[in-house]
Amino acid sequence: MTATETFSLDVRGHAVGVAAGGVVPDAASAAEAPVVLLVHGAGMNRTVWQLQTRWLAHHGYTPLAIDLPGHGNSEDEPLGSVAEMADWLSDAITAVGERLDCAHVRLVGHSMGSLVCTEAAAADHDRIARLVLMGTAAGMPVHPALLGAAEKNELLAPELMTAWGHGNRAHVATNPTPGLWMLGGSVALLERADNGVIHADLSACAAYEAGDVAARVKCPVTVIVGSEDKMTPPRAAAPLIADFADCDVVHLAGAGHMMMNEDPAAVRTALAKALA
Repeated sequence: MTATETFSLDVRGHAVGVAAGGVVPDAASAAEAPVVLLVHGAGMNRTVWQLQTRWLAHHGYTPLAIDLPGHGNSEDEPLGSVAEMADWLSDAITAVGERLDCAHVRLVGHSMGSLVCTEAAAADHDRIARLVLMGTAAGMPVHPALLGAAEKNELLAPELMTAWGHGNRAHVATNPTPGLWMLGGSVALLERADNGVIHADLSACAAYEAGDVAARVKCPVTVIVGSEDKMTPPRAAAPLIADFADCDVVHLAGAGHMMMNEDPAAVRTALAKALA
């Protein structure tokens, strides 16, 4: 067990992979440090938050980056729709509340995870204290070439997601973590997904329609957008932003869709303000 895999969670009778920033949480610590659940995007897992979870764990929060079913270290099959994932997340929040004796959580979601978190926040006003969305949109259509490659479990799917998911700086070997290759790491992460997982996730995104979900969210919301996000460009989030009752928008210049890795310092700054 590595330092980031120090917390196990049971949801619906299945083990869920969780990264807690190298700190083992308990009820006593959670009482002093608000719980933050971080939800990854399509085909990914809890490790996309590794540049945020450790910082949060040492700056007054209890971060829990979770693997959705069928992803990372979580058991069971991937869920087929955003609505199903949101229902599952509600059960995960219940499990966290029982384990850590906490009544409220803060939700942070990226890409597909942002849709899941928004739906969960809209349905559960009493337990969601704040909502932070990254790389979000009112709809997430998927290019037919990407969907087709994912259906065939071809390497082209991770390659396209990586190419479209990063801004210009990432494509010229710039990386805030010295010695690591951002694009290569992204492809490798997506390649780890079991057959069918990426296609199931992308199909769920393609079928999603936001409707009036933003208007049903009651907690404060922060939307973080990257100026070079090709997968969910800033304009795609505008309908959601307009309907949220209490919403701040943070613009990250030069960041693409994978902003947590492309500009982790700016994301941490935005999280510190949003979660306070």
